[in-house]
Amino acid sequence: MHLLPLDKSSYVGQADPYILKSGGKYYIYVTGHDAVYAYHSDNLFDGWQYYGKVFTKEGHDSFWAPSVIELDGTYYMYNSIEVYDDIPDKGGHRGAMFVSTADNPLGPFGNERQILHPFSIDSHIVQNESGLFLFYSTNVFEGERIGTRIVVDRMLDPFTPEGKPVTVVEPTLDEDIYRRDRYKKGQHWHTIEGAFYFKEGDWQYVMYSGNCFEQPTYYVGYARAKTDETDLTKIKFQKYPDDNTYSPVLAANEFEEGTGHHSMIKEGDQWYAIYHARDLDISDESAFDARNARICKLNVYDGIITAERYENHI
Repeated sequence: MHLLPLDKSSYVGQADPYILKSGGKYYIYVTGHDAVYAYHSDNLFDGWQYYGKVFTKEGHDSFWAPSVIELDGTYYMYNSIEVYDDIPDKGGHRGAMFVSTADNPLGPFGNERQILHPFSIDSHIVQNESGLFLFYSTNVFEGERIGTRIVVDRMLDPFTPEGKPVTVVEPTLDEDIYRRDRYKKGQHWHTIEGAFYFKEGDWQYVMYSGNCFEQPTYYVGYARAKTDETDLTKIKFQKYPDDNTYSPVLAANEFEEGTGHHSMIKEGDQWYAIYHARDLDISDESAFDARNARICKLNVYDGIITAERYENHI
């Protein structure tokens, strides 16, 4: 069901929603062309208020896919920005990962630093018993299935990746194809992005989005590992159910499409996904970005994740 309020007269989009709970309150950060925007509420399911810009940088654009973590009273935001004073990757992509800080969840975030070169997008920053880890997506131009994939690297501190990224989830399906013949005939570009890591019971999971949000097979899937290893760079995650089977947790359905790039929150024993999608009956085809944030239950049990949608989806 829809989660965040929609004001079509001044709509900035609600793509790539990342949820944070801090001090008993809830915050959602979303992608913006000119800034990262935020919403806040005292309740998960209602009362959400639009706050506005929480991070921007003059002379830059495409503030994509934020994730936020609180460490010792400081809030760190990880997101990519288009950079023009760094060398793009082989495909000409300029999105690069930045970190900014604030002393409260609504910022303003500043003191920004670029921590990775292009192409590096779609962060999920994670802290566990073994330290701080950064999941993100980057591009590979060689191999059978070229394209975007998810890696993880250890963070030596909140601003410093170790520089030894390990591949976590890579394209294996035709349903992962973002664009056919993208750079040359017969060489299709694949995309695995939007990582979200979590642990439940004996299993550890990395959920992801595959394909392109404009395509009918865009979906949320997951990889899993049954292990007590806490160094996230040492875990071998396996796509569910295997590398060769398209088995989405979320995909286009009878009332929405473009379902993907989610974050998660656990309330009591119940996990919830906060994701973006478009209504199938949208009338304004001129909208720059009609994706908006929604919520659904995710049931997680013994290595299996299933979605439970709400009947009242609007």
